Amino acid sequence: MLLKEYRICMPLTVDEYRIGQLYMISKHSCEQSDGGEGVEVVQNEPELHPLHGLGQVTEKRIYLSSKLPSWAKTFVPRLFYVTEKAWNFYPHTITEYSVSFIPKFSIRIDTKFENNNGENGNVFGDQPTPEESVSFLDILSDPIPEKHYKESEDLSRWQSNKTGRGPLEEGWRASAKPIMCSYKRVCCSFEVFGFQGRTEEFIHKNIRDILLVGHRQAVAWIDEWHGMSLDQVREYERVLQEETNSKVKSSQCGTGQPEASRPTISRSISVTDERSLMKMGVKNTTMADSSSSHPCSPMRLNSTPQ
Repeated sequence: MLLKEYRICMPLTVDEYRIGQLYMISKHSCEQSDGGEGVEVVQNEPELHPLHGLGQVTEKRIYLSSKLPSWAKTFVPRLFYVTEKAWNFYPHTITEYSVSFIPKFSIRIDTKFENNNGENGNVFGDQPTPEESVSFLDILSDPIPEKHYKESEDLSRWQSNKTGRGPLEEGWRASAKPIMCSYKRVCCSFEVFGFQGRTEEFIHKNIRDILLVGHRQAVAWIDEWHGMSLDQVREYERVLQEETNSKVKSSQCGTGQPEASRPTISRSISVTDERSLMKMGVKNTTMADSSSSHPCSPMRLNSTPQ
């Protein structure tokens, strides 16, 4: 298990970001969905949580097999998906992730938003994250993957017409007003001998990139969402979700892939592959109980939303 806490500041208020976050996630998901990969929204509705009360629960399937490192593809079917289940009790959110065929994989992200520049050392109220496991991510200067760079989202050149904010300059966190911090405690686990360390580091690297890109976009797109009401942004979210689902499903159908079925492992795997899969706790169709004609349901793994 590898735990890290990320702190990402933005020149926004917590109330503003409630709208900005919903807008950014919807637009970003739609932009990243194509070619049979991307985000399919399965559920998005209010729900009563036994501990946290009334919130919004969202369940998504994220198809991304081509984005895996080459060494990981040895164990992965051509089509697989990550299930994301998020509870939004703003300004506190929880997101849990599971993989469609790997029961020993889990991610949990706890998030809290506060109007400060990241100086709260115990924002989650249980025990402070060890100092060496805390990382401040700078939306201005930290590098992001080149494929995600857009000049219009470069915050050193950004200027908001609606709010007059921007551009950001070096050391902006010390003087920016307003300012808020997104605290994210990320715990990931991949308990497979020989692969645990590098897989968990790979997961954290990708989470770091996603957090930087998403928070940069929320700020850069402020003139698109600033002034929207919660009802308006929920309607925008609904429209974008329909478009995103349509893009993912139509692309899968066009390539002969199943729309949303749980992928099965081929019967033609070698003895070596089969043994590797058994170590991971996976059963293929030939190993399944002959009394059942259906594979077991995917196991739920723990994780959190952005």
